[in-house]
Amino acid sequence: MILSLYRTVTTIGWPLIRLYLNRRMANGKEDAKRFGERLGRAGIPRPDGPLVWIHGASVGESLSMLPLIERLRKDKPTWNVLVTTGTISSAALMKERLPEKAMHQYVPVDRYDHVRCFLDHWRPNLVLWAESEFWPNLVSVPAQRKIPMILINGRISANSLRGWRRFPGFIRTLLSGFDLCLGQSAADAERLKSLGAKTARCVGNLKFAALPLPADTQALEALGKIFAGRPLWLAASTHAGEEQIIGTAHDRLKKQHPGLLSIIVPRHPGRGRDIADKLISLGLSVALRSSKQPVTADTDIYIADTIGELGLFYRLSPIVFIGKSLVPLGGQNPLEAARLECAIITGPYMANFDEISAKLITAGASLQVTDKNSLADAVGRLLSDDAARGQLARAALGVATAEAGVLDAVMSEIEPYMTKVSDHEGA
Repeated sequence: MILSLYRTVTTIGWPLIRLYLNRRMANGKEDAKRFGERLGRAGIPRPDGPLVWIHGASVGESLSMLPLIERLRKDKPTWNVLVTTGTISSAALMKERLPEKAMHQYVPVDRYDHVRCFLDHWRPNLVLWAESEFWPNLVSVPAQRKIPMILINGRISANSLRGWRRFPGFIRTLLSGFDLCLGQSAADAERLKSLGAKTARCVGNLKFAALPLPADTQALEALGKIFAGRPLWLAASTHAGEEQIIGTAHDRLKKQHPGLLSIIVPRHPGRGRDIADKLISLGLSVALRSSKQPVTADTDIYIADTIGELGLFYRLSPIVFIGKSLVPLGGQNPLEAARLECAIITGPYMANFDEISAKLITAGASLQVTDKNSLADAVGRLLSDDAARGQLARAALGVATAEAGVLDAVMSEIEPYMTKVSDHEGA
């Protein structure tokens, strides 16, 4: 009943939805040149042969699926791979990192007509859905067409579990469309079962299969020369409310560590100018990468407000604070820093990566802070103690590489569904 009501509301409410999308476009949050894709109109032809559709909501989900996409292209060369995401930043990253013969499109807005148009064109033979973004039409319409669907790296937080339990019939209907749900953890698998998944299990967290983030070698060499000799630390994937804390911590630290340079890579690069203004108001000297402002001896904060360069700054910075964790938003993926042997610091809010965070803490591979003072204390201690910093970084790398077999396990789960399609097409 709720699904029918949802379809009715999203159908008759199209003028308001379009107004909302137009505002997003005006604010640079929608791709005007490819906006037709958001309405289900394909930007490219469908190639011949079987096709697997992989959906990841945004940057984090799509990046976590890259090892699987590359493996599919290698092991199943006759299959086409279509990847959908919903944000401009994720589209830019996919353009750079998708392997040959893997295609990207923006995911259609979750209206029945748009989803139907999308499916009519692409006719996927298998759908792989990443993590936890259960859009009702995008999930239910493929199921109604009897297209096999698998949830990959499914995640149901404690808060999400409580929320979905208020609509038990609705979430049961959505999850019943998945032939198989693979949870990030055993706890996620159990939560998926409790909400109505037909088959749910955990074979490992696909985030452990990711390769180190890439970096441009020329930029790495150039910045390495500019930063040479300066004490350095990085605040990665920060969110609103954290940058002022970082600026205050920097102001305190530079008294004990002359020449200190703090690097901020905001999760949303469009915030760079606003972040700079706030830090300048604290009396700090700031340089913006997007504006090609030079880093001088007097620069306190370097804001790397660009897309796809986080791997560059992880390689340059021996100490990394993981953003979105000093504010109650759930944290970002610490494994990206761990793979590049960074000493990791997080805030207390890591619910989005609670299992990974717990493994790092248990292994003595990360430090947890709660405010500007404890952040400054932790960074200062690691800047002063090479041995402690090295030990933390090595432990983090050990955690990041401990579950390298997860990709094989996930492929084993997918294989029967792909074989069934291939056998049918060959019949």
